[in-house]
Amino acid sequence: MAKRLFDVVCAALALIITAPLMALAAIGIKLTDPKGPVFYRARRVGYLGREFTMYKLRTMRHEDGANAGPLITGARDDRIYPFGKLLRRTKIDELPQLYNILRGDMAIVGPRPEDPIIVREHYSSPDLETLGVRPGLASPGSLYQYTAGEKLLTGDDPEARYVDKLLKTKLALDRVYIRKATLRNDLAIMGRTLLAIGAIAVGRRKFKPPPEMNAARRLLSEDRS
Repeated sequence: MAKRLFDVVCAALALIITAPLMALAAIGIKLTDPKGPVFYRARRVGYLGREFTMYKLRTMRHEDGANAGPLITGARDDRIYPFGKLLRRTKIDELPQLYNILRGDMAIVGPRPEDPIIVREHYSSPDLETLGVRPGLASPGSLYQYTAGEKLLTGDDPEARYVDKLLKTKLALDRVYIRKATLRNDLAIMGRTLLAIGAIAVGRRKFKPPPEMNAARRLLSEDRS
């Protein structure tokens, strides 16, 4: 209950503070790619495997067939228009998920929700542990994807690369988080996320592995044994 109250208060305050920024982003989207809507709606798997609609600011071109293709966005995905790249790099496109938090679909900190197809086809039994809590805006796994994903999700098949090179590590990092979840840890992850966003915005591209990485590798080793 304390975590839920914390999430609601933080999300409400953040929505008030970032409303002007989202309004400017909406204007930018309509000016640079006027054909499509401002918001993108994605089906995701959340707490206890329940599906919900997650909201984002649209970052891909809205043309016939433009949004068809891999479920995973690659490092140089040509579906993303230039202003959308800015929104993604600064994570402004994720701000509408504050509404998801107020609705109870998500938390501030928690494993990033995945597409139902990814969950059905690629989650192992240990991975399902991440569905035992509300998904979140930030987590060690999502931070790792944000800071390391560009160099991992290259090539013609980003979805295959994601499954082979990133998914299991990302889920293991989030399993480590779940087992040590505290309000203090949540605040630390929120701080790390803001620092990473600021660092990438000014051009930084190399980051150390997250502090949870050693524990995540041990989990992966146990899963294989």
